[in-house]
Amino acid sequence: MEKFIFKIISSKFNRWLVIGLVLLSLAGAVMMIPTKLVLAKMLPGKSANTFSIYVDTATNSSIKQTKKVTQCVVDMLKKEPVIKNMEVYLGQGAPLDYAGLVKGSALKGMKNQAEIVINLTDKHDREEPSYMMVHRLRPKIQAACEHLVKDSSIRFIEMPSGPPTLATIVVILYTKDASLQRYTAERVAKILRETPGLVDVDIMQDDLYTKYEIIPDEEKIMRSGLSVKQVNKIVYLAFKGHQIAVKNTQNQQDQIPIFVRLKEKSRTVLPGTRQGLMMKLSELKLMNSRGILVPVKELVHIEPVTSSPMISRKNLKDMVSITAECDMVSQVYPLLEARDNMIKKLSDEFNITKVPGISTYMFDLNMVDKKTKHEVLLQWDGEMKVSLDTFRDLGGAFIAALVLMFLLMVVYYKSFSLSGIVLIGSFLSIIGVIAGHWVTDKIQLFFSHTNFFLTATSLIGFISLMGISARSSLLLIDFTRALMEGGIEKNRAIAIATATRSKPILLTAVAIILGSALLATDPIFGGLGVALIFGSIAATVVSLFFIPVLMSNAKAMCPKHPEDVCTKE
Repeated sequence: MEKFIFKIISSKFNRWLVIGLVLLSLAGAVMMIPTKLVLAKMLPGKSANTFSIYVDTATNSSIKQTKKVTQCVVDMLKKEPVIKNMEVYLGQGAPLDYAGLVKGSALKGMKNQAEIVINLTDKHDREEPSYMMVHRLRPKIQAACEHLVKDSSIRFIEMPSGPPTLATIVVILYTKDASLQRYTAERVAKILRETPGLVDVDIMQDDLYTKYEIIPDEEKIMRSGLSVKQVNKIVYLAFKGHQIAVKNTQNQQDQIPIFVRLKEKSRTVLPGTRQGLMMKLSELKLMNSRGILVPVKELVHIEPVTSSPMISRKNLKDMVSITAECDMVSQVYPLLEARDNMIKKLSDEFNITKVPGISTYMFDLNMVDKKTKHEVLLQWDGEMKVSLDTFRDLGGAFIAALVLMFLLMVVYYKSFSLSGIVLIGSFLSIIGVIAGHWVTDKIQLFFSHTNFFLTATSLIGFISLMGISARSSLLLIDFTRALMEGGIEKNRAIAIATATRSKPILLTAVAIILGSALLATDPIFGGLGVALIFGSIAATVVSLFFIPVLMSNAKAMCPKHPEDVCTKE
């Protein structure tokens, strides 16, 4: 080892060859991220023992229509042997769980909404993870069941592996013009549906539909010898129901209302048009004071009106959210592709400018309608924003750690060059971190056909390696300077120090690798384990071969006395 290191640092060609190889390796590792050889993601998929399915039909759908779609989903799921049982909640959300807190499960209470909770066998007893099962079932169930009722939406909700969010990708549109908001939301949703990797695209907005208002004609009612109260009561009794009494019981604190209404067949209006409603009203008759039966349809007017959709507001601004999930891909890449497509395709009707800034808000867009001059703010949110914020914060933490390490080394060595050597040695472990994720990704693709992502835990492992890498460089520098103070020539001292300290450096790396081996198999912290394993390998190689080259070129390695230990080039 001593002879090999001495041969490298004694030749200028060999030194530049080592420097070139390290720089080439660094450039190649860093380029793996933009070229998508290594994919970045907040957290990988998590195999759980349960997942949910949200069923949303058109806003004016009946509970029967919602049940029809839900039953179709249930019938298809019954064919899966790994499903233990299912719970169906019609017209309501399931009891709150970790994901339902932020995904709107508690807000479900309409006839067009349903939630199915699927419980699977234990994840250790089945080969297929839950996220792969969702990936396989989603297109089949959506193709078979969504067309049963117009404008139906079936979404698969998995247990999050990290902090829960409304969806993986959320696009929020802010504007004062309701019609412009609805139109823009449709165009944005269409672009998201056309983006590869994005599924379950949904606009969180009520549908517009025509409804009919029954308005009593007071003049006709009075001439018929009836009262408006009588007409209102029979209309409510026919379609909704009327409270006639209450029931008291020891099991309930409040009184239980007793309703009377027509049976379901009598209340059903077929077809759901004005003519069908008039036919139904013609069957309802009231007896006046003279004993004459008067048809209700002669006493009312029917007027078609457009429904009033729910208005959503955030920060005192009218808004609408468009949600999308990522299917086995990282959310960053579909986001960038969808954003570019939005800028291109929406430019025909909007003047679009990017929101400046260094945070995740730099992805937001300001849009001004060319005709009406109304402004629309397109803002990104969801797990994507959490991911970008996390990577940004971890990157800031990494830079801060490098600066603090550099300042501490400057105070210790009284030299910027030696401090820089320690800093470079710490940073170059990134070569192993990125290359290790590429190797692990290829292995995982071969065995399970799923990607292995560079995650937030991977960056935590990289930051943790900085201290270990710096320790190895410090040992070499201090030992070399001690030998030089004893009168040994600089290059020889570097070779001796490297050979002597190679065993403890290697043992430290082996301990880290063995300690991280089990961690690398964890679905969430696997990135941390891979970063520690391959980062330690890269840090060891850098410490034993690249750091000696930098030390041989550093004039600060030469002590003041004796002067003859420094080789003159």
